[in-house]
Order: sequence, then C-alpha cells, then structure tokens
Amino acid sequence: MGLNLLYSNDRKGTYPDSWYAATATPLAPFAPLTGDARADVCVVGGGYTGLSAALHLAEAGRSVILLEANRVGFGASGRNGGQLGSGQRMEQDGLENLLGTADAEKLWQLAENAKDLVKSLITRHDIDCHLKPGIAHAYFSKGEVDHEHRYVEHLQNRYGYQEITALDHDGLQAICPSPAYVGGSLDMGAAHLHPLKYALGLARAAAAAGVRICEGSEVLNIDEGKQIRLRTAAGEVVADQLVLACNGYLGGLNRRVAARVMPINNFIAATAPLGAETARVLARDVAVADSKFVVNYFRLSHDGRLLFGGGESYGYRFPSDIAATVRKPMVQIFPHLRDVKIDYAWGGTLAITMKRMPYLVRLAPNVLSASGYSGHGVGTATHAGQLMAQAIAGESDGFDTMARVPAPAFPGGTAMRSPLLALAMTWYALRDRIGV
Repeated sequence: MGLNLLYSNDRKGTYPDSWYAATATPLAPFAPLTGDARADVCVVGGGYTGLSAALHLAEAGRSVILLEANRVGFGASGRNGGQLGSGQRMEQDGLENLLGTADAEKLWQLAENAKDLVKSLITRHDIDCHLKPGIAHAYFSKGEVDHEHRYVEHLQNRYGYQEITALDHDGLQAICPSPAYVGGSLDMGAAHLHPLKYALGLARAAAAAGVRICEGSEVLNIDEGKQIRLRTAAGEVVADQLVLACNGYLGGLNRRVAARVMPINNFIAATAPLGAETARVLARDVAVADSKFVVNYFRLSHDGRLLFGGGESYGYRFPSDIAATVRKPMVQIFPHLRDVKIDYAWGGTLAITMKRMPYLVRLAPNVLSASGYSGHGVGTATHAGQLMAQAIAGESDGFDTMARVPAPAFPGGTAMRSPLLALAMTWYALRDRIGV
C-alpha cells in the first residue's frame, strides 16, 4: 500500500480532533511494552474487538497483554457514527440465499446477542456513553421503500422481531423531515451511543479485570508456532494464543487477512449546536442511516449538534477539507443547513469485505482474527471479541458460525488497492442492490 494507515492521517499517539475526543475524558496513557513479557494470550489492537476479547479472556482467568500502536479507541472504534444496528451487515434474506436458513437464523441470533452484549457491558461497567434506543432507515424512492417494507415484514414473520416498524412518507417525515426521503422503517431494538466513551469504558473495564494494556506499542513482527512471539520497537511478548484485532490498520501483519479485508476511509462532521432548529433535522432522538451507496448516517449529539457522516474518498489520504467533503451530502439531505457552521470534522479508517460480512478466521490452531465489519462494527466487533475469547476457552460454536460465511479475496491483491477502491465498491454495491 505504501502508506502506514496507523500514521498517514493522524498524529502518533493522539486522538483525532473530533467532537468525540473533545467530549470524552481520555484515560491516563498506558505504558508502552518494554523488555520481555509473557502471557497466555496476546491481543493486537485496542479497539472494540481487542478490548472485548481481552476483557472476556481476563474474566475467564487468562493472563492477557494487549498491544495497541496508538491509544485505545484510536481507530474506527473511537470515530464512528455510533450506531448499534440490528442484524448482520448483510440482510437476512441475502444470508438465507448464501448460507441456508439454519445458518441465517444462527446469524440473526448472534446479531441479537451482539446488541444485548453491548447494552449489558455498558450497564455492568457503568459506561457513561449516552446510549439511546432507535435507528431509522431512510429511503429515496418508492421502490426502495417497498423493498424495505417487505423486509420489515420478513423480520417480523420469519424471525419474530417486533421492534421494527414500517414507515410511510408521513411516518418518516414525522421523525426526519428531510425533503429527500420518501419512507423507511424504525428499529427501536437498535440504538446509538458515543463511540469513544464506549471504547474508553471497555478499556477501563479490561484494565480493572487485569489486562496489561500497552499503548504506543506497534507490532512489527509476529513469529507463529507452538508459542507465538510478537516484537515491538522496545519489547517482545511470548504468548500461547494470539488474537488479531486490527481491522483497517492490520498493515502487513497477516497476508491472508489483508487479502480479504480492505481499509476504506469515512468522514463525519459535527455542526454547531442547532438549538431550537434541531426539530428541522430530527424530531426524535434516534439515529438515521439511508440507502445512498456511500451511506449517509446521522444523529443528534447530547449537546444538540447534528453529527453527520458521509462523503467519499477513494485514496488513503484524508481530503484536505473534510468539512467540505461532508457538507456536500449533508446539504443534499438538509438544504436549509447550507450555511450552518461546522465545528468539528474528522476522518477514520474502517474496513470492508467483498460480502460486507465480517471476516472471522482461525489462521492457525492458536491464532484467531476478526475484522472487516463493513460499517456495522459497534455491536459486531464487540461480539467478535467475546466469540474469540469463548473459542480460546473451547466453546467455538458462535465463532465457527461466523467463520463459515464465505470471504473471497479482493481482486488484484493489496498492491492495487487504491485504484481498485472505486471499481470494487461500485460493482459490489450494484450486486448488493440486485441481491446477487
């Protein structure tokens, strides 16, 4: 790729200048790894996946060292849209066609478990992250709305999921009065939260459970074998088991994962507080995701700002004017915000797969990896960490179900990633639309 995404768009060891970072209290830095260390399990990556894996492993009695190149929650976990969505990233009827009804039903239940896990962790560890119920799905055309309403009926009838309701034009406008949308659905079993505060809460819980967290500890080399050796600039860990939880920041640590998990960038802006004008954006305090190819997603912050995510960028460098990049789709949805002041704008690196389903894989008997959440990571990544912890303890049913989802490699290999981004994303978006 030529770029180290850990550092190419951010200052080393510093959270981005996001509204999230401005409104969260950072933890005191964890000391970098120095010298030789030994653990039952080494976790690489301090986002939701790695923190959840480490927390659950420590609670099960394992000694755990977590190596994070920057700060905990530095990557997508601390920058995302904060939406805790239902289901998997792929719709259930697509999973039924791909895997059969038995595995599709298991994947639905795992996704319900993921939401429950996030909610229970927030309660159990007293994480103050502004968790609120509700995500609306908004659509631009009658055909899309008809499809969504059929899907709502499918979830209600086939899966017994009654927390989602269909919305006609007036129903959606009563929640989100944008002239762009003609209907959709409302899922009150889904939720939204402050993603960085949630990540920091997981880190606090993991440290309290006995996890040794080492920040500023980029893994430079991994030697696999009966025992695994991981080298950083200032130290070395020897562990019996390895968990790779790097998502879009894996770099060259594992070629098999890198071939199937492609980093992409996404962008969010936070407006100035809207005051009484919030009702012209959202009349209810729910999050929204729409059906645009590069999806728009937005919600109100607890201090009355519009947090709006969207905009496209097909290189790995963030655009020089992120606010302008996000303002363009924001104004398409809310023309009256054309001149609104944007106080914060930031980018982040997530990762997608060809099927838009996470890639969980046992790379060796003692090496597990989970990544590629494709914009559905708040619940799925947290849950993947727990599933890997359970698999290490010998209970691998959930992990194995997720790992059975086919994960084809992207064409062209990692060297061709940048020019392929637009082509691959467009082609697979079209496949998503026609249900291939």
